[in-house]
Amino acid sequence: MKLKEWGAFTLLGLVWGSSFLWIKIGVAEIGPFALGAFRLLFGAIGLLIVTRWQKQSFPHDRRTLLAFLFMGIFQTALPFVLIPWGETKIDSGLASILNGTMPLFTIVIAHFWLHDEKISPARIVGLIVGFLGVVALVSRDLGPAGRLSGNLWGQIAVLAASISYATAGTFSRRHLRGQPPLLQATMVVVIADALVWLATPVFEPSIHVPRLPITWFALAWLGLLGSCLAYLLYFYLINAWGATRASVVTYVFPIVGLILGVLFLGEAVDWRLIVGSLLVVGGIAIVNLKPRTQPAPATTAAD
Repeated sequence: MKLKEWGAFTLLGLVWGSSFLWIKIGVAEIGPFALGAFRLLFGAIGLLIVTRWQKQSFPHDRRTLLAFLFMGIFQTALPFVLIPWGETKIDSGLASILNGTMPLFTIVIAHFWLHDEKISPARIVGLIVGFLGVVALVSRDLGPAGRLSGNLWGQIAVLAASISYATAGTFSRRHLRGQPPLLQATMVVVIADALVWLATPVFEPSIHVPRLPITWFALAWLGLLGSCLAYLLYFYLINAWGATRASVVTYVFPIVGLILGVLFLGEAVDWRLIVGSLLVVGGIAIVNLKPRTQPAPATTAAD
């Protein structure tokens, strides 16, 4: 693998992993829908500029546009609202860990949706290990007699975002193969931004323009880096390494998110957070293990 590719991988992991910190900062002043709308606006502007520069044409056929509409909803619009809403109730580090469960959900969805992505014994073990990690994480916020608390609902929201990402990723492989990566990124972000702006007045009638400079910085970071640059880096890695290797960047999210949350937000760490995160990362690693191929027996002259 080339140094340029590893540089893109490292930068992508840092940008996406740090997004949970900036989301936490952003929702301190504005609501989850407003944050998603402004973030996507920055990202859409950046991607449209790159698309114009590359002279990329947009599709016009109904089937492709409907596929991009589906992707806009599940790949971007829903997660970009669910994760900020979840972070109004849970720490940014925990959100990054829960979002890292996306490959586990992908394995299950792809088993039923794609003919060449069936669950294997190793993947079953990985799913069990990862599920135990999720149980350890959500157990931190169970109320008396196992009742749901506000924090647990925040965790469920981030897990729902992971399921949404997994659904979109599987759908994309089945229905959008062959589409240019830049076109996919631009269409998805532009459609998602339009949808979130339409939904924001309904769910957040008292929306207001951010006043704090740190909030605007967070939105610019999330839009220009976390949406525009990150999408371009991700699709670059898919072309260079393939989808499976590129998805390994998910392993970086919990590490970066947890460290930044502790350092800059003073978020607490207990044994369940550590054990749960290790189990989640371990489960994802087991799921992505490739079985060793046995070398073919050597032939002799007598053969």
